Amino acid sequence: MPDQTVRRDVQQLLTYLDTSGFPPIQDQTPADARASFAASQPAADLPAQPLETVVDLVIPGPGGDLPARLLDARADRAAGPIVVWFHGGGFVTGGIASHTSLASQVAIELDLPVVLIDYRLAPEARFPAAHDDAESAARWLASNPADFPGSVDGLVLAGDSAGGSLAITTSLALRDRPAEVPVLAHLAIYPATDAAGTYASRETYAEGYLLTEAGRLWYDSHVRPVPEDRRASPLRADLAGLPPAVVMTAGLDPIRDEGRAYAAALIQAGVATTFLEAVGNIHAFVLMRKAIPSSVGDIRRVLRALRTTLQELPEVGTRPSP
Repeated sequence: MPDQTVRRDVQQLLTYLDTSGFPPIQDQTPADARASFAASQPAADLPAQPLETVVDLVIPGPGGDLPARLLDARADRAAGPIVVWFHGGGFVTGGIASHTSLASQVAIELDLPVVLIDYRLAPEARFPAAHDDAESAARWLASNPADFPGSVDGLVLAGDSAGGSLAITTSLALRDRPAEVPVLAHLAIYPATDAAGTYASRETYAEGYLLTEAGRLWYDSHVRPVPEDRRASPLRADLAGLPPAVVMTAGLDPIRDEGRAYAAALIQAGVATTFLEAVGNIHAFVLMRKAIPSSVGDIRRVLRALRTTLQELPEVGTRPSP
């Protein structure tokens, strides 16, 4: 039984999905899942908000060039932090197209440039390819390359779902071997943090709440994570010294409890942490602002928390070098 009330707009969507006849993801190929994801987006999510700057980039990666997109509400900007956003999709689906609308909201509400990273996907590139790409892209941006149209003095690593996991593991990598500019904070929205553990929410929300336990295992079957590797189970890493964190879980989500556990472990490790939960909401809500209108408030709440976290940091120019 769920341990919290399902929101009305969430229940309306779940009822529709239950009667729609769409095949569950575990009965699809990765290609089918990607096509279904792309086809459902116009009905599920809001269109991108207009921005002054939208520039497509190419970032060198360990397995080849990585597409990326810079989004900014301003046409010109002095040196400052940038948000590096890693998209969700279970490491199998998702990309720049699926997350440009969300990233436009992030850019406007934080008043910061956002760079979307199109990392390699499984099963074509299995674990830990996405993690390698995420770290490589963050380091490239931190180096202030000539090909990047701006000057960067700090990184904010952020993402949803699989992308939230990448924000965590990239924060760990850059803590241990710092980049040329510091990581100022990290944001993880409903991240998977412990491939080696078992959690009650995986059983409580195994069926009927969009992401199912069978679906979660389908993603894993294509990604093939190594549970003992800290990139698959960052919850089990030493978290001391990570940059300040904002963590948001979805209340009706099989991976909710490992997100909660990650926030608790950060606090235990002495990391400044803000924890939020979208009570009564489901996994992937950040991409369903039209289908679940109440999700707009959840996104604004988590971005407000991130903005507050950044405002409470010392000025970039006075921060110690990494």
